[in-house]
Amino acid sequence: MSIDETKSGKPRSRWQTVLHEVIFEADTRAGKLFDIVLIASIILSVIVVMLDSVSAIRIDCGQFLYSVEWFFTVLFTVEYLLRLLCVGRPIRYATSFFGTVDLLAVVPTYVSLFLPGSQYLLVIRILRILRIFRVLKLVQYLGEVRTLSLALRASRRKIIVFLFAVLTLVVIFGSFMYLIEGAENGFTSIPRSIYWAIVTLTTVGYGDISPKTGIGQAMAAIIMIMGYGIIAVPTGIVTVELTRAQEKRITTQVCPECSAEGHDNDAVYCKYCASKL
Repeated sequence: MSIDETKSGKPRSRWQTVLHEVIFEADTRAGKLFDIVLIASIILSVIVVMLDSVSAIRIDCGQFLYSVEWFFTVLFTVEYLLRLLCVGRPIRYATSFFGTVDLLAVVPTYVSLFLPGSQYLLVIRILRILRIFRVLKLVQYLGEVRTLSLALRASRRKIIVFLFAVLTLVVIFGSFMYLIEGAENGFTSIPRSIYWAIVTLTTVGYGDISPKTGIGQAMAAIIMIMGYGIIAVPTGIVTVELTRAQEKRITTQVCPECSAEGHDNDAVYCKYCASKL
């Protein structure tokens, strides 16, 4: 199967290959320039949305900002459609993380035609700047991201058990505080008392509710001391998994079929769809 063929054997058009290299790859000068312009446009569009939320600026420049916002929306819409056209599996890309973000980056403006105010959701475009990892070819950072991702996946069950244990503790502590302090001291219900226990155990300490009795204050002191120890537990879990995770060198090359990234440096085929790279 040649580099210009899809996995199914269907030949890829020359324009699709060139377009894919420009839009998805950062190894070429054109590809890097495209991504730099794209990131600059993303930043500017987010700034426009933020400025539009300031009433004084909106009164003076509202029409201009509205026009600029529609310009960026049309620009990103065309870019999104071109991405779908140049990949072998458009559905695979559309349902990927970046594909979903790209879609959400344009939908709010169109929705605002029917639901005024929804255009402020466009700040989600800032997530698209994550592409800067590929633009600047920070392969070593991509490797660190991959290692961290593996560690988080490996430790998710331990963290779930830990969170369940913490949830059990705050329910018990909250119930005790409800009995000890009572409604006259602000602990009007068990759920409100559990809220206090969560705030105290996490050492946030808003201060909107506080125990007044000696027993309640003693229990609060115990909970606060426990909080310091509990906070360190998930950090230790992830740290252990990080030491176990084996980092491999990866490349910034993007699969022309499913647009997946993060392949090993010596990879010949995509690890996700088995297409030739």
